[in-house]
Amino acid sequence: MQANESDKRLKIAGSALLGVFACCTENTVLVPPETTSGAIRTMERYLGIAPVKVTVAGSSVIGSLVCGNSRGFVLTPHASDENIAMLSSYDKVARLPGKISAAGNVILANDSAAMVHPGLSDRACESISRTLGVEVRRGTIGGLKTVGMTSAVTNRGVLAHPRLTETELADLEDLFGLPVDVGTVNFGSPLVGSGILANSRGYVAGDETMGPELGRIEDALGFMG
Repeated sequence: MQANESDKRLKIAGSALLGVFACCTENTVLVPPETTSGAIRTMERYLGIAPVKVTVAGSSVIGSLVCGNSRGFVLTPHASDENIAMLSSYDKVARLPGKISAAGNVILANDSAAMVHPGLSDRACESISRTLGVEVRRGTIGGLKTVGMTSAVTNRGVLAHPRLTETELADLEDLFGLPVDVGTVNFGSPLVGSGILANSRGYVAGDETMGPELGRIEDALGFMG
């Protein structure tokens, strides 16, 4: 993935918080309807897949409400029947059971594992495991329960919140079986998952992300060299 770093920076819905507004897997990128054609082209180039425009539960904050991998999607319990039907054409799909509704904020998943908010019920964890086809483990990252926003994971690596503790680091490495590094996005934000979209082909970052931050992203997620 050698290219002009600035080419990989963009906004979605006028925001550098890409992970709040979009959900990226190996197979699909879900984006809100107001996503510009320029942003669509950038995502196609660097993620290797064509984005699909949707709303979820009538909202554009898709990345906060949806978590997915190559096997399926877990959605907010407020997702409509139309959301379920549309996404079922791509993969398995389920609503997250329980009171914690921001699925994308509270699940960090790739194709082999998922770390989830420690307050999720056994029923919710079982639903995530069944839908995504992965091992599920509760945990925190940087002391935060919203693990989906703290970090980014692909099938190649993990980039985590800079306040990751040694215990959390060991847990991530054990769960995902991948190298783990820490970093920031969007000029120092520690909520890495809120600022990038990534899969095993490549990544895009919020347009406030600085050159050294991009370097750390590329290194952690296996795109150097």
